[in-house]
Amino acid sequence: MTRPIAVVASTLVLVVLPFALTSYQLGLLTKMLIFAIFAMSLNLILGYAGLPSLGHAAYFGMGAYTVGLLALRVRDNFWLDFFAGLVMATITAALFGLLALRAKGSYLLMITLALAQVLWGIAFGWRWLTGGDDGLPGVPRPGAGLPFSLAEGVRFYYFVLVLFALAVAVLAVIVRSPFGQALVGIRESERRMEVLGYNTWRYKYVAFVLAGLFAGLSGNLFVYYNGFVSPAYLSIVFSATALIMVILGGAGTLLGPALGAAVIVLAENTISAQTERWVTVLGVIYVAVTLFAPGGLIGLARARQRAA
Repeated sequence: MTRPIAVVASTLVLVVLPFALTSYQLGLLTKMLIFAIFAMSLNLILGYAGLPSLGHAAYFGMGAYTVGLLALRVRDNFWLDFFAGLVMATITAALFGLLALRAKGSYLLMITLALAQVLWGIAFGWRWLTGGDDGLPGVPRPGAGLPFSLAEGVRFYYFVLVLFALAVAVLAVIVRSPFGQALVGIRESERRMEVLGYNTWRYKYVAFVLAGLFAGLSGNLFVYYNGFVSPAYLSIVFSATALIMVILGGAGTLLGPALGAAVIVLAENTISAQTERWVTVLGVIYVAVTLFAPGGLIGLARARQRAA
């Protein structure tokens, strides 16, 4: 099956699938799409620019908290709240990028983790504003400011699907552009790109900020999906989960992280019903993929296709 046909077929399946699903299954599919955006945002810096991060949940959580606080404490208006969530996530990524991109490799990994933990500590300790570990329940689905409410599951699913499709389209343009090709060159050999005259720090910084923007988009959608936001949205577990989604699906591929997100979300909901050791299982998945399928599911499929 050629790529355009596969894209059209996948789109049609996602459009008609809600009519064949229960409300629980539809909610699970919606969650998969939201986390697919989150994983693809991390993939922009990890898979294409080679920048590891254990603090990507910072932008996810910042978007979610901004939407939740505005909707509950200020004014429930979709356009105001949603746009503010994107802006705050982007500003956070811009500020963190100025600090984090001074380091490389494992030092970069630790700095991103430390910066995200600062936000987690603020959300956990600033109880009068954020609700502390109790979080902020009762965040309403989009409705105010729109011609119709998205409280109903099918409408909200199509809303998420449209934003997912837009995110994929924009990311496809980015990674296939000269900018995206430059990021790949930086991942492979930053020193060589510098010799060729590229300002590698600027390229990495722009990618870092764009990744924060898309992570904020997924955070906005998730707080509407869950109707709740808590410090867990800023935690290392969320960041590590996104990292595993990218690696499982295939870092450096456009839709590999989306596939990884779907597998992880499905596995979490299946396994969590049987045991409380989901985080342990997540660690086992990471080790298994790293050892036996370092190219992820997409890489594994391509290798088998070449061998056939």
